Order: sequence, then structure tokens, then C-alpha cells
Amino acid sequence: MRDDARLEDLGPGLFAYLQPDGSWGLSNAGLVCDGEESLLVDTLYDLPLTQRMLDEMTSAAPAARKIDTLVNTHANGDHCYGNELVGDARIISSTASAEEMNAVPPTIMAAFLKGADDLGEVGQFLRQAFGEFEFDGIQFTPPTETFDGQLDLQVGDRTVELIEVGPAHTRGDVIIHVPDAHAVFTGDILFIDGTPIMWEGPVANWIDACEKIIALEPEIIVPGHGPLTDIKGVLAVRDYLAYVRDEARIRFDAGLSAREAALDIKLADYSAWLDSERIAVNVLTLYREFGDLAPPPGPIEMFELMAELAR
Repeated sequence: MRDDARLEDLGPGLFAYLQPDGSWGLSNAGLVCDGEESLLVDTLYDLPLTQRMLDEMTSAAPAARKIDTLVNTHANGDHCYGNELVGDARIISSTASAEEMNAVPPTIMAAFLKGADDLGEVGQFLRQAFGEFEFDGIQFTPPTETFDGQLDLQVGDRTVELIEVGPAHTRGDVIIHVPDAHAVFTGDILFIDGTPIMWEGPVANWIDACEKIIALEPEIIVPGHGPLTDIKGVLAVRDYLAYVRDEARIRFDAGLSAREAALDIKLADYSAWLDSERIAVNVLTLYREFGDLAPPPGPIEMFELMAELAR
């Protein structure tokens, strides 16, 4: 899982750290430098992965020897659990993300894996998805600053725009726009060649976030998971979300349960994307949005349905 991670030079002072194949926990990160100043976009899921990334960045860019600013694009652990390794930096997230980070600390993930053998099929699924990561011993390091809406930063002479587009994937998703490089780091607003997972919604916000990325007219797009992409990749994610929304609505109106709908929806070309079982979470979130009065499922119930779909 870890041998093919690599640092991509995207032009002067701009880098993407990519972890193929972008499946569960294998997230991307980024680096923006100018002069002696640096901004890191996200850390990784555990300390060994994050340290390896930082070592490669330091070798490629002297400014990365001391990270001045870290931006966490959202609250999922694969984008923030490595924060302690740059704990002296200014750490920034949206207010909503900072609040959400407390919900699933690294100790929770470690406990899930320790108890996986007692969870049957869902435990096997959790081990397959997360068993390669090292959650023990992580000292969760939260943001030191938060913002709402938009925050413009300076990295040397470069302007970097932090734009809040959540709630969508999570409660407080942020994209990072580097205007002089015509580049956008999207966090998990984009999964490329992999299935998006909508923990929070509403779906209209996520579709609108895709439109905002397109309106920036970027030439370089670094997704939260998967390979570098272009506007076609943004359109593909937008169209997937619209397709699942429409198909779920048909089944909701017909009286199917969320589980029945998730099992019934035909993904066609989208079935080739990694982790297609995530449609289970997407449908559950959409059903809440449509007004489903059933009690919201907990994490284990959501993973149980995904494990069933992944058979």
C-alpha cells in the first residue's frame, strides 16, 4: 500500500503527494512554497506515512524543512491524524471541521481494529480497509485557528485562498486555491477513479462545490483521493452525485428502505470506480435529506451495509 506513494512536482514551489490507489485512507496532500515560507495541505492517516511524506517534501523543497502553515481540508483522520509531526505550525481549518475532528479521534480507530474479530463480516471489512494503518500512539493535534467562509493567506509573495464549501463530504470541507499557479487542492470534494462518500450532505452543496471548482478555471487539480485530474474529473464526480440523488429519490418515493435502494441502484459505468459499496452511505445520507424518519444508523451499521455490498 505504501511503496508507490510519490511526490509530484507541479511547477515552481507547488507539489502534490499522491498515494495510489486512493482507496480507504490512502489520501493525497500538497505543498505550496515561496521563498522560505511553506504551506502544507493536509497530513496523512498515521505517523509513519506522514513522516515519509515530510521527508520527501524536505528533500524536494528547502522551505519544507519548517512547515509554517498547515491547512486541514476537513475532519477525516486520513487528512489530519499526522498533524502532530508539524505541531509547531499554524494549523488552520474551518470552524465546522475543527468541531467535527473531536468525533473520531485516533483512539476510536485503534479500538475498532482491536475489536474487529468480534464484529464478524463488518470486522473483516474494517480490517481490509484500515488494517494497514498504525493508529496507536497518535497524539491528536487539532487546529490552532479556524475560519468561516473564506480566508486569504500569504505564502511568501503568493496568495492562497481557503474557500469553505461544506457541509458536503463532511461538515466543513475546504478547498485551497493557488491563483498564480491556476491550481486547486480539493480535499475530499473530489475522489478520482474512486467512489465519493457523503457522510454529511446535503448533496446540493457538494454539487455546488464542484461548480465552484470549475468556475476557478484551474489547470492543476489535486483531489483528496486518486490521480491528478482536470475539469473532466470534476464533472464526473458532479454527475455521479446527481445520478445517485435521482435514483435514490425514485426509490424513496416508491417506498423502498435505504438498504433496499442501495442494493437496487444500478451503478453502470460508476461500478468500475473503487469502493462502489460507498453508495450505501450516500443513499442513507440522501434518505435523511428526503425526510426519512428512521433513526440514523451508527458507524457500525453503515459499515455493515457497505460490507454487504462489497461481497
